[in-house]
Order: sequence, then C-alpha cells, then structure tokens
Amino acid sequence: MANQGTEIKMGALSEQVALVTGGSRGIGAATARVLAEHGARVIITHRDSAAGAEEVLASLSGDGHRIVQVSATDSEGLRAAATTTAEIEGRLDLLVNNAATSRVVQHSDLDALDDELFDTILQTNVRGAFATVRAFRALLAGGEGGLVVNISSLAARSANGSNIAYSASKAAMDNMSMSLARALAPEIRVVSVAPGLVDTEFTRGWAPEVRNRTIEQTPLGRIALPEDIGRAVLAVAVDLPMTTGVVIPVDGGHPLGAVRRHS
Repeated sequence: MANQGTEIKMGALSEQVALVTGGSRGIGAATARVLAEHGARVIITHRDSAAGAEEVLASLSGDGHRIVQVSATDSEGLRAAATTTAEIEGRLDLLVNNAATSRVVQHSDLDALDDELFDTILQTNVRGAFATVRAFRALLAGGEGGLVVNISSLAARSANGSNIAYSASKAAMDNMSMSLARALAPEIRVVSVAPGLVDTEFTRGWAPEVRNRTIEQTPLGRIALPEDIGRAVLAVAVDLPMTTGVVIPVDGGHPLGAVRRHS
C-alpha cells in the first residue's frame, strides 16, 4: 500500500504544465526538478543564463520540458511567451514567480544602495512578478483552477535581507499576493512561499559567521535547501487546494529565535 501511495504522489502533477521563472539555478532549478519529478511538464525561463538553463533542462525527469529566454521586466516578451505556451502546451496550471535580483548592501550604507540598483530590484522582483501573472492570466484561468506561487522571503517580515530594497520588494510581493488572490479568485489561487536563508550560490558567498549565526538562531538547526522550497511549492499545488492569499514560511522557525539544543 505504501508503494501505491508513493506512485500516486509522484504522479500528482501528471498532465499539468508549470512555468518557473528564473529556473536556471538555485531555488528555481530545484523547484523545476521537483515539479518534473511529480509529472509536470515544465517551462523554465531565464534572462541571460542559457548554459545553466540547458543544464537544468537536461536534469528534469520526464519529457515535454522546454526553455524560454525572457526577462521578468520585459512585458512584451512575457506576452509573447504566453502566446507560445498557448500554441505549444495549450494550458498553464502553475506559475512560479521565482525570478529575482539582489546584491548585498549593508543596510546602514544608504549611499551604496543607489537609484539604479533600487529600481532594478523593484522592477524585477515586484513589477516582474505582476507582469508575468498579467501575461499568463488567461491561460491560468482556462483550466480546472490555476495557481500562482510567488517566491518571497523571510526578509519581507524581518526587514533584514540582503539590502533594504530587497526586503521592501518581498514585502510588496506578499501584499501583492493577497491583492491578486482576491482579484483572481475563484479561477486562480495565489500564494507566497517565503524562505529564510537558503543554501544557494548567492548565499554561499556570504561571510561564514552570518550563515552560522542564522543556523544557531533557527530552531530546526539548519538553513533551507533549494529543494525544501520546491517541495513547499508542490505542497501548495497538490495538498492545499483550499488555500489562497497567504504567506507560507519555509524558514525552520527562525523568527522564534535561538533554542537550547541538547546533545
């Protein structure tokens, strides 16, 4: 019986189509792999990471997957991608807005967070996610119930991310998720998944003391893996059909603070 249950779970997204923006590395790549493992045909987008996208594509289980080169800030390109998706796949069941940008800037160094960087972060992380939903809305609403998962961050609540603009962008994303959930119901659900610190190429370059301090302050005793975020997206898609307009944390309980661990 356990094996039968596993088979059903692994095929839970069979016949469904998922699009993961920024799918060439990190959280996006891991999410694409998790969704493909569970039966989805996956479209991954990238802005300028063709080699990484090809590597991810080759690693996906099943077939029918493909790559689209388009920036989240290119509204016309997103509309063209939606048209192509309608022609090739004929449907879209799940949109994962993962494309984002940031750079580590000390919060007290206001001058280092110049206008260009601030605008780029908001354009990509907030406007880009909105523009992607706008472009693919008709496809998402055309099936048995579409789902948008916005990859947010614990920084939306803690205001302690890689820089002030990044934290603000993720707070805006969470607010936007609620607005979109109301505006697009009942045809489309919208949920934010909010990781804490994740073990990605971006964060591996951080000072070891920052990563270690985060681990020490996290009750579950580790930082998240990209696959943890992918599994959270899968859970929203498969096991939470009555959930919309909320933020689901994947942070190991970090806001609870340090705990005493016993050996």
